Order: sequence, then C-alpha cells, then structure tokens
Amino acid sequence: MSTAKTIFGFHAITSRIRQHPESIQEIFLDAHRNDQRAQNLITLAKNQGIRLSICDAEKLNKMVGTTHHQGVVASVLAIQNRATIETILDDISDSTLLLLLDGVKDPYNLGACLRIADAFGAQAVVVPKDNAVGLTSTVYKVASGSAESIPLITVTNFARTIRLIKQQGIWVIGAALEANDTLDHIQLSGPTAWILGSEGEGMRKLTQENCDQLIRIPMIGHVNSLNVSVAAGICLFETLRQRNRS
Repeated sequence: MSTAKTIFGFHAITSRIRQHPESIQEIFLDAHRNDQRAQNLITLAKNQGIRLSICDAEKLNKMVGTTHHQGVVASVLAIQNRATIETILDDISDSTLLLLLDGVKDPYNLGACLRIADAFGAQAVVVPKDNAVGLTSTVYKVASGSAESIPLITVTNFARTIRLIKQQGIWVIGAALEANDTLDHIQLSGPTAWILGSEGEGMRKLTQENCDQLIRIPMIGHVNSLNVSVAAGICLFETLRQRNRS
C-alpha cells in the first residue's frame, strides 16, 4: 500500500497535478490566498476532481513543519518510480548525461540538483542509499516540478554502480578541488556521467578512484569551493554547450 506524504509550494503541487493527478489525495490552501496564482491552482484542481480544503496558515505550518509553504500543501501518495540504473543504461546514446551525487544530505541542494538535471537534459540523478537525503517535501518544493520528471535512482553500492556505468561506455568525470585538469580545458563528447561530492566533504576516496577523470572548476576569486548544486549547474551547462557547438 502506498504511503501518504506531504508536498508544498505552488510549483511542486501544480507539477504534480499536471503529471500525476491520481496521486493527490487532498490540497490544503491558505484562506488568505485570494490571488491569481491561488485561483489558477483551484481551477486546475477542480478540473481534475481533486479535493481542496481551505484552512488557516497555522494548520499548514503544523502539516509541514515550516512557514515556507507559500500557503499551499498537498497530501499525496508516493509515485512508483520504476526507473533503475539498468533501465537507464539499456538506452545509451551520445546524448546520455547522468548526474551522480556522492552523499548529498541537504534537501535544498538535492532539489536544486534535480532542477538543474532537468534543465540541462540529464536522464537521471543517482544517489547512494545511505548517508544521503531522499525525496522529502523540501526537495519537492525546491525542485519545482523536476522531482516528477527526472528519475532519482537510489543505489545500494555506489562504487559498483560507477563501475557498471563505465562498463557501458559512459565517461565518468568527477569534480574535485585537487584535480589538475580544469573544466575549460577538457573535451566533453559522447555519453557522460558527472560525479559531485557532498557538502563540505566532497567525494569519498573510493568514488574518486573509480572516476575516469577528475577536473576542477577554475575560479579566480577568494573562495575556493562552490555549493554542490552550483557546481552541478556549471558542469552540466558546459557539457550541453560543447555538445551544441559540435
């Protein structure tokens, strides 16, 4: 039996209505939201026959444990994501692009990475089962609908998954501060998988050892590291830029 959970925010809920309306049990809307955005959501929910309840902000705060819900919360059933790393690898082409995150624990970073993966055409985001955040309500909100469109694949053995990806002819590149090669001096063509490490700690040693190549993002300012989602955006954009140029 599917377990109900909550998601919040207009982007996350609107995307869920449009893509999986059958998974929404009920939408709760702040009584003070009488603006056009709220009216559009009400119309969309009614057209799909989704139950909608008007309530006060305090109830919404208690439901999701935060005040940053934009005045709308939905009770939803988990969507059965049938994508696996094997199904993704069954359909490899020169445009294959994967994003692997080694132990990202911040839901804001994971949500942003899902959004970035969607924006730049990645087929999936892959994360380890342990010591990493899963699909929480905050992840759904930050992803702004991308959690519905990009498979988040959880794997038990991260290193083994990297080796499997390499065996299928995908070039695996890890972003690491200590790398000698820089992003602006490498050629990005063919099927590619990017690996980025966790906040503050970076990639684990075994993860680095399994990469085909390590690169760093060149920076000229005083900071020597970037937020993982920012780094992911730079790496995926550069991949897309080079592919579109060729």
